[in-house]
Amino acid sequence: MTAEKHTSFFFLGIGGIGMSALARYVMAKGHKVFGYDKAPSVLTDRLISEGASITYSTHLDPAILTLIDARNTLVVWTPAISEENPWKRYFDQGSFACIKRATFLARVTQDTQCLAVAGTHGKTTTSSILAHILLEAKCSVTAFLGGIAQNYQSNFVSQGTNMTVVEADEFDRSFLQLHPDLACITSMDPDHLDIYPTPESFSQAFNAFADLVPKGQLFVQEDLPLAGVKVGFSDQAAVRAINIGVDQGAYRFDVVTPQGAAQALSFGMPGRHNLSNALMAVGMAASVGVSLAQIAAGLATFTGIQRRFNVSKHGHDHILIDDYAHHPTELDALYQGVNEFYPKAANVIVFQPHLYSRTRDFGPEFAKSLAQFDRVLLLPLYPARERPIRGVDSEWLCRQIPGQKAQVVLPQQLPEMIQKAQAKVTLMVGAGDIGTMVPKIKTYLDHEA
Repeated sequence: MTAEKHTSFFFLGIGGIGMSALARYVMAKGHKVFGYDKAPSVLTDRLISEGASITYSTHLDPAILTLIDARNTLVVWTPAISEENPWKRYFDQGSFACIKRATFLARVTQDTQCLAVAGTHGKTTTSSILAHILLEAKCSVTAFLGGIAQNYQSNFVSQGTNMTVVEADEFDRSFLQLHPDLACITSMDPDHLDIYPTPESFSQAFNAFADLVPKGQLFVQEDLPLAGVKVGFSDQAAVRAINIGVDQGAYRFDVVTPQGAAQALSFGMPGRHNLSNALMAVGMAASVGVSLAQIAAGLATFTGIQRRFNVSKHGHDHILIDDYAHHPTELDALYQGVNEFYPKAANVIVFQPHLYSRTRDFGPEFAKSLAQFDRVLLLPLYPARERPIRGVDSEWLCRQIPGQKAQVVLPQQLPEMIQKAQAKVTLMVGAGDIGTMVPKIKTYLDHEA
């Protein structure tokens, strides 16, 4: 990995999942890390415990300013930080070197064999599975993950620097900064319509990313209109799963790859979308020389990612599923997994819409996807970086869901409303702060049991 001349780093938006992984990388290299985020979180608390200095105030903190020097400090920022943020203005107007997160990630990985995972959905799951397979196979690899891998309780894992596993993020066209040696594209459903005004512009960005990958080194989901090594479930896919079944809460299947075939693999994450993500990781790992036996062992010991179809059991018969889905296609995939693994169980989904623009742009699609579930509880919309859009909120979305099965609730009402639903399966779903509500719901369900 590229050596840095800087000895200290300031991360603007350090609490983000991608930024915190880069901060961990920098600290692992022995450098001092400072950062700003708008509020404390589990991620920032852990970074502080590991040695980072973090402020949550937009007022410039003299205690931090005295510790950073423009001559040896690199400022890394994420587009989630407003240009009007006082810290952003301070660094822009000063003599500090400032670069975007995507540029820094590209710099960190450019001298490695870079394995990049792209796609509207499935990036974090695929990259985490791939990283785990490589780590279990004792490869020299460092992984920057978009979620907390449960095997490692971290979004940054390193046991060498010959290879890097990264998520190639389409937001703000960030993935076009990378220099991938091997890559995959899991999906291309339009998203981020504030960045991509037309479906054509979204597809063009993915085509541009595909052009960055050396010939023969791109794996693509079999239905995508891209040239590459096809991955899926049909006989035409070069990497495919066959003889698929479900046994004791896990998929059992055989796999075919260009490097050979293997039988009786086990993978514990429910949902065909997750099995497809696993196949992507299988194809990429086999391509860099990991044996199918090692791949099978890695898949069998992979325990998942926080907030990606995390299943917990409460009492004798209540299932709680915690998931990050925030796009209609992801909700469809989530429902497929629930229907496959719990086909006869009544369910209730607690969904927190994420972003005003995404809710507006996909309102009818969200309504159709949510209507598949037995009961729908909508939390108030989580705005993240956005300002309100008039007329767009959870009540607006609720009115579009047919069947009188949906209602808007406040977080403090959830225990009562979940109890009234009388469902065996409860799903807590969204990309906002709904994940922070899950421990309370688990405690409630345990108490009720």
